[in-house]
Amino acid sequence: MAVADETWQPARLFPITGIGGADEQERRGCSAFLAVLQSVREFGRALTARCGAPAGTIETFIEVPFTLGEAKFRPDGLIRVTRGQRSWTALVEVKTGRNDLQADQINSYLDIAREQGFDAVITISHEVATTPGVHPVAVDKRKLRKVDLYHLSWSRIHTEALLEQTNQAVADPDQAWILAEFVRYLENPKSGAWDFDDMGPDWVSVRNAAGLQTLRASDKETLGVVARFDQLLAFSGMELSRRLGANVQQRLSRKERTDPATRVQDQAIKLAKTGQLNGSLVVPNTAAPIDILVDLRANRVDCSATVQAPSEGRTATRINWLLRQLKDAPKDLMITASAARARDSGPSHPLHTLAENPMLLVENPQADIKSFTLTLCRAAGGKRGQGKGSFVSSVTDLVDRFYAEVLLNLKVWSAPPPRPKSPPREDAQEVEPPSSGQPEEFEEDSDTAGVSEPEPASGGTQVAPDGEPRTLVRWTPPESSTSWS
Repeated sequence: MAVADETWQPARLFPITGIGGADEQERRGCSAFLAVLQSVREFGRALTARCGAPAGTIETFIEVPFTLGEAKFRPDGLIRVTRGQRSWTALVEVKTGRNDLQADQINSYLDIAREQGFDAVITISHEVATTPGVHPVAVDKRKLRKVDLYHLSWSRIHTEALLEQTNQAVADPDQAWILAEFVRYLENPKSGAWDFDDMGPDWVSVRNAAGLQTLRASDKETLGVVARFDQLLAFSGMELSRRLGANVQQRLSRKERTDPATRVQDQAIKLAKTGQLNGSLVVPNTAAPIDILVDLRANRVDCSATVQAPSEGRTATRINWLLRQLKDAPKDLMITASAARARDSGPSHPLHTLAENPMLLVENPQADIKSFTLTLCRAAGGKRGQGKGSFVSSVTDLVDRFYAEVLLNLKVWSAPPPRPKSPPREDAQEVEPPSSGQPEEFEEDSDTAGVSEPEPASGGTQVAPDGEPRTLVRWTPPESSTSWS
């Protein structure tokens, strides 16, 4: 009788055995990706939409040969989306592992696409596009007049696949199984579909120069590390997206989105002057963005969030409103209160200290607190890659911890709804109605307004000017008809 062996490996739809070198790795990775793109409708639509394709039927091909002048080229793949009479086509170039994209190769594919009347060129590699529509490799912009250029990192492809899985967005069970097998393939190191895991070859020298205050903003190495840091921020958002099943994005100003080079220059200047880098992530439906600050001179990473304080109540009430929400937060979480019309923030204290004496947070007990800033710190890793003691892991781990232990439990304050006023008591003294200017036993109507008539002392009969008798009845206030529910 056969005995099951725990070391037996389940069969794979996309095998990773037999991958010899980078070329084989790229061919398998490209083929697996394009096959799933065509087979799983929801996944295919999510990624092709990022590249400007219309909704339609997706067809994919690998290693399609082309000739440009006298040279022959064989792009890794081709995607065609058809909707009615319209067809959208894109060439695909894939790099695996730490292999970087080459500008000359991309420029050649842009020329082929223009000559063939194709719509776009899509590149895939470990590099992360920090801004939508901005490619990580600089190319001749004149070549982009008729052909669009898009980039998908393996991290983005992996994240999109996990989002479809987590949210059960794939309706067909067979297609869902195919997508699960593709995720299994991506998560094997042999696939070469690596996440962002490297701050680049200049990381150590730039880090040391920042500490010695000898860094120059215009140096190529400085600009390279700044660009890598933005990739790290985008990757941190993708990692958090995978855990939450929601799309976490890097927060950028309108200027930074339209002109990403400005952000790189500004960050490089700040890094040279202060040794600091910063950025923000936006998690849907949370009380505040996650602000990330790296101080290379202090060798520290900070994650913080600033939440608005209640606009009502005493100072102690506002502080306790916050502390009640932080009962399970890390005890070393630093809290700072900012008051209206104050030039500087107030004192900063750890959570465990404020639990014993909340009023330490303000110097003036009558302060009008407007906001609270919560900050969690840890030492920055020194190594350029991922793993224990690395800078990348020190940032991503702190982001995950800050969200799970601090931001997740915070609620935005809102004023309580108005409550009904207490109904009048039954034994309350009855209030007389307002006087109309006439005695209470007689009230003018529209027919007799302005006519002077004699007033009997009590009810009785009176002759009106038209000669008709009129019966007078003393007026009594009606009973209250107010009801409360």
